[in-house]
Amino acid sequence: MNDRVAASARRRALVKLAAFVAFVVVAVSVGVFLPIPSLDEIRSAADAAGWPGAVAFAIGYGLVTLTPVPKNVLGIAAGVVWGFALGALLVYLGALLGAALAFGIGRALGRDAVEKFTGARVERIDAILRRRGLASIIGVRLIPVLPFTVINYTASLTAVRTRDYALGTILGIIPGTLAYVAVGAFGFEPGPGLYIALGALGALSIAGAVVGIRMRRRGVPAGVAAASDTTTLTPREPNA
Repeated sequence: MNDRVAASARRRALVKLAAFVAFVVVAVSVGVFLPIPSLDEIRSAADAAGWPGAVAFAIGYGLVTLTPVPKNVLGIAAGVVWGFALGALLVYLGALLGAALAFGIGRALGRDAVEKFTGARVERIDAILRRRGLASIIGVRLIPVLPFTVINYTASLTAVRTRDYALGTILGIIPGTLAYVAVGAFGFEPGPGLYIALGALGALSIAGAVVGIRMRRRGVPAGVAAASDTTTLTPREPNA
């Protein structure tokens, strides 16, 4: 009886994993083939729509983060079109929306398979993330070169607590969001605004490198957990 229950649970986990993989494939395909609106197109749409257009941009930004479309370009565009304060708010809210959606989808569809079929190395990473999840999420969010979308999906497949993921994202994306929007808002002409934005991006890169080295020494791969760790599935017995 217990064997049948365990086998049924494994089948359900594999079905959900297949649905998650299919979703990711569709999202990647959309990201590859979806054309990014030009700055003029975004500006024209914003001027024509007014405040509803700003809200639509934030929602659209959140949905775009489910795909591999470069989000930094949209962040810079938001600064150009809406200025620093409103542009940063729209990008920030959109990024939070996208991070929540990706985490919810991955946790609902892929986490069971990771728990049931992955090996000891992933269990070790899970144990570390249960203890240091907040610091780990903040750390990877501060590394500009790590893809935002990959972090969202990968974190959902680990044992990081939802609270730590949410708080780490809320805090960790602030510097990068402000820096990229500032580049668009203050333009590329030499001046204090541009220097501050570029300096912030440089500081984030250095800080991210330091965090990445420290996380690797602690046994946590950069990006929360290496994607390859969660895509190579080897059956193991359920915990007693």
